[in-house]
Amino acid sequence: MHFCLLGTVAVTTGTEELALGPVKRRSVLAMLLLRPNSAVPVEQLISCLWEEEPPAHARTVIQGHVSRLRATLAEAGADAHGVELTTHGSAYQLRLPEQLVDAQRFSELLYRARPEAAPDEAVGLLRQALDLWRGPALTGTVASPPFAAAAHALEERRLAAVEALARAHGVLGQYEKAADVLHPAAVANPLREGLIADLMLALYRIGRQSDAIAWYHRTRQLLADDLGVDPGERLRAAYEEILRAAPAAAAPRAAGTAARNARPEFAESPDRGRPGAPAQAHPQAHGEAQGRPAAVPPQTAPHQAAPQAAAPVPGPQLLPRPPAGFLGRDRELAVLTRLTLPAAEPGGPAPAGLPPEGGITLVTGPAGVGKTGLAVYWGHAHAAAFPDGRLFADLRGFSGGEEVAPVEVLREFLLALRTPADRIPSSPEAAAALYRSLVADRRLLVVLDNARSSAQVRPLLPGGPRCATLVTSRSRLDGLIATDAARPVRLHALGPEDGVALLGALLGPDRVAEDPEAAHELVALCDGLPLALRAASAQLLARPRWRLARLATALRDERRRLTLLSAEDAGVAAALRNSVTRLSADDARLLRTLGTGFAREVNTAEAAALAGADPELIQDGLERLAEVHLLDEEATNRYVMSDLVKLFAQDSGDGKDRQDGR
Repeated sequence: MHFCLLGTVAVTTGTEELALGPVKRRSVLAMLLLRPNSAVPVEQLISCLWEEEPPAHARTVIQGHVSRLRATLAEAGADAHGVELTTHGSAYQLRLPEQLVDAQRFSELLYRARPEAAPDEAVGLLRQALDLWRGPALTGTVASPPFAAAAHALEERRLAAVEALARAHGVLGQYEKAADVLHPAAVANPLREGLIADLMLALYRIGRQSDAIAWYHRTRQLLADDLGVDPGERLRAAYEEILRAAPAAAAPRAAGTAARNARPEFAESPDRGRPGAPAQAHPQAHGEAQGRPAAVPPQTAPHQAAPQAAAPVPGPQLLPRPPAGFLGRDRELAVLTRLTLPAAEPGGPAPAGLPPEGGITLVTGPAGVGKTGLAVYWGHAHAAAFPDGRLFADLRGFSGGEEVAPVEVLREFLLALRTPADRIPSSPEAAAALYRSLVADRRLLVVLDNARSSAQVRPLLPGGPRCATLVTSRSRLDGLIATDAARPVRLHALGPEDGVALLGALLGPDRVAEDPEAAHELVALCDGLPLALRAASAQLLARPRWRLARLATALRDERRRLTLLSAEDAGVAAALRNSVTRLSADDARLLRTLGTGFAREVNTAEAAALAGADPELIQDGLERLAEVHLLDEEATNRYVMSDLVKLFAQDSGDGKDRQDGR
């Protein structure tokens, strides 16, 4: 006989599960199992079973449930297992060997595991413990605060076991297994900073630095949005350790006896790689941070050979992982290469179009057109051209939260360039000066993604003759072109063939080949936007029996199109909402007016008449909407609005009218 609390509350005998009856009877049993071999007062049971005022006959109800439980257990042979449900005055006690309760066995296994001292044994014990879980604890009980608190306490113990198992794998050098253990728990608990920090370090140690950094930024944003707080010390320390690219962290230890039997003079210090650890000297602008090998340490004994010089310190690699399914854009990639790629040899002439102070290329376009994907793909394709590293920062200019202050990015960049945290100036001007001096002679790529304004970008420009900078923005950033000689690359929606090819890459060519006409219609209904096509593909992948024509038919309904072109927090509507929230109230009102008043095209006079405003003011508003690519100026004084923007403008207009009571 076994009693289960780690999932649905149940009692099993062999392969059979006992019929426990209604929720309240199951809840009485659960409360008795949470306190095995202890007397549980009737008053406590009543408070657990009725969140509000209990009925007058609550005691009688409890007595009835206990009586039925006693009979059910007796029929299943409880006596043979040492199980007895007894009455003690106004309390009840479930006597049983505690190892029959899965929660008790779990606690015992967790207690016996010693991840640091005996990692091999701990892995086995902790996996046994976690295998006892069959779902959320105490499923099937009354939804009351006492049960919620008990379930939360058990879940905290489960997460502690997950973290302990990951630590044991880490001690064994099995960082990939540690990441596999931590990832699902991190997805389910996105605000648990310690768990996220452990996952970040595990990912970093298996070479997935960009994924580790992405977890940090995602968690930081969630903490700010949900709790209004900054990351805690443990999460920040993990992030700074990754940015500093500590050699000890970058090279995983060998598993098994090889690591434990390493010669003492080469043994890894337990403090090495930790924030503030003394194992690393302060890098200077032209010293270790430039990639020169460290000095060879002296021999520690006559019979010992001198250790080899340390390998050159790798440059920071902060680019996110390459975008999945990226294709096409050959012309734009060629333009980026021509404008951005630095000279092949130090001291050699810069290629045509690259000014001597270093190139700044500006990729602009509407929401969802694939600016970030293009920049990241290009950065990975030309990694060899930037041996001193590749920096990346999401400036969140058109994201849901506040845009990133340049001083925050400077701190991240300086940490990535191996500057100790206590040496980073607090003044934005001093931090920018230190950053420029550190990268002055490096061949470095800097990607500044999702910029809001030229002022946000300028403090982050490296300025070195061998550095190249890619900036992406929904805004044209005319100021950056005027004052910093940035070369613009406008990114347009995909053409029909490229759009169909992207669908084929995402869905598989066979599925697209079944219905090429529907594939072309989907591209048109998605305005050729990669983000919309990826969202449409997500809908089809979730419904493998759907033909493309079925989704195309659904998307023809303009009332549903934006909803269907969404996948959780990613979609066209969310992207456009982030653009519109950056508009002034007058410009947002003008966009709603245009969305409801015209088919697709408008000129200044028509817009002014519809809005009932001065044409000069309307002209300025149209220009600002075009600047952030919510409109396209196809000819002088002739503006075009894409279908998806128009639908969003109509929806936001309806929402505004409802809020105003109209």
